[in-house]
Amino acid sequence: MNKKILLVEDDQSLGFVIKDNLAVQGYQVDLCVDGDAGWVAYEGATYDLCLLDIMLPRRDGIYLARQIRAVNPIIPIIFLTAKSLQDDKLAGFEVGADDYITKPFSIKELLYRVEVFMKRSQVVLDNQQQIKVGAYHFDLDSFQLSRERETKKLTRREAEILHYLYQRVNTVVKRDEVLVALWGDNDYFKGRSLDVFISKLRKHLSGDEQVEIENIHGVGFKLRIKKA
Repeated sequence: MNKKILLVEDDQSLGFVIKDNLAVQGYQVDLCVDGDAGWVAYEGATYDLCLLDIMLPRRDGIYLARQIRAVNPIIPIIFLTAKSLQDDKLAGFEVGADDYITKPFSIKELLYRVEVFMKRSQVVLDNQQQIKVGAYHFDLDSFQLSRERETKKLTRREAEILHYLYQRVNTVVKRDEVLVALWGDNDYFKGRSLDVFISKLRKHLSGDEQVEIENIHGVGFKLRIKKA
C-alpha cells in the first residue's frame, strides 16, 4: 500500500508541484489549502506523514500541528515555512514538529526529507522491542514510556533521541553526532530543537532519580543510569 501524506499549503501552485512530485515517487497525497480543511482531512483519513505550511488561513500550521500531535504523538510532521526567525521555527518544535524546510526549497530536498522520515523507524530502532531505562520500560514499537501506573506516549523524535542515547548509555554523545544521525545535518535551529526535545525527555524521566540526561557543556549529552 502506498504511503499517504497530508499536505496543507495555501499556495496552490506550490501545492500542486509538491503533490505531483510526491505522486511520481509513489506517495498518495491529499492537498488542502487552509488549516480548517487540513484538520477535516486529518480526521477523516489515516496518514503516514504531514507537510504543513506555517502561515495558513483560518487555522495556522502551528495550531494544526498541535491538534494533530494531541491525537497522534507518532506521525512525522514537517513544516514548510518562508520564515527564518528563530522563534517561529522553535515554536514548531515546541508543539511537536519533527523538522522544517525553509522556502524556497528544492523539490529534491523535500523528497529526501520525506523519504528519511518514511524509513526512519527501520533505521533507528533495532530488533529489541522493549528496553529498561532505570525504573521505566520503553516500548520501541508503541513509543510508550511506562513506570508503575504511569504511561506516557513519546513523539517519534523523542523516542529516537532516547533510544539513541540509550544505545550509548553512560557515554558522552556529541551534539553534532546526534543531529547528523537523526536530522541529517547540524544547523543552528536543529541544534536548538534538539535542546527542546532533551528538555521534554528530562521531564518524562523525572520520576526516577537514578536516570539523568546530563548536559556536557560545549560537547553534548550523557544519559546516565545509576545503579540502585
